Amino acid sequence: MGTVFSFDLRVPATRAVRHALAEAVASLHHVDAVFSTYRPDSAISRLARGETALGACPPEVAEVLALCADAARATDGWFTSRPGGVLDPSGLVKGWAVDRAADLLVAAGAANACVNGGGDIRLCGEAAPGVPWRTGIADPLRPGRLRAVVTGRDLAVATSGTAERGAHILDPHTGRPATGPASVTVAGPRLAQADAYATAAFATGERTPAWLARLPGYTALTVTRSGEAWATPGFPLLGPPDDAASAAAPACGDRP
Repeated sequence: MGTVFSFDLRVPATRAVRHALAEAVASLHHVDAVFSTYRPDSAISRLARGETALGACPPEVAEVLALCADAARATDGWFTSRPGGVLDPSGLVKGWAVDRAADLLVAAGAANACVNGGGDIRLCGEAAPGVPWRTGIADPLRPGRLRAVVTGRDLAVATSGTAERGAHILDPHTGRPATGPASVTVAGPRLAQADAYATAAFATGERTPAWLARLPGYTALTVTRSGEAWATPGFPLLGPPDDAASAAAPACGDRP
């Protein structure tokens, strides 16, 4: 998927956990083979070109496209699986792939684990007994520093913006690169939805989208291009990091 995935497991490395980790890695490679828009032989690329039908694709394709349709309805059309008119569910599929990998680990007994897909994170359980996970949100205007720290248990966190990849998010209504805020971070129970909602919120531009505040179970933090920040009620914000902690964000939270 053109990015790096990492795992942080805070459980004993039993045979079942090691097997589940191997399954999770294999699952990510399978998702890449099915959904990569960079691979001309992937199912999603062939479907986009009209060379195959949805019914002939692996069942995961229909599942993901159904989730994309749900996200489009929840965001008043600001999320789309066809940015620029071309089939591309990448705005949701990476988070969905991370959720699948995390679910495999939890089912095998790895209740306390973190799966990081290119900076979008699914946190399962807690970092240590009685200690929630903590993860840094990069400051989109000051490279190498943190804007805030998020804390929680059983939490997904996704960020969309232009700081890392440039203008890669399209306005679904115009097909042109979106001119959104500096970044939008969405937190909630599932990364697939958090990923899609963050993408959609960024695409709306600097204004606050009304649908963002009414998403059940999901909250958001927006950093504007002028450096201001606002959060919807309930965002799991620990607070701004102190100067000593702001040099770099940990991959999946830090140890107590």
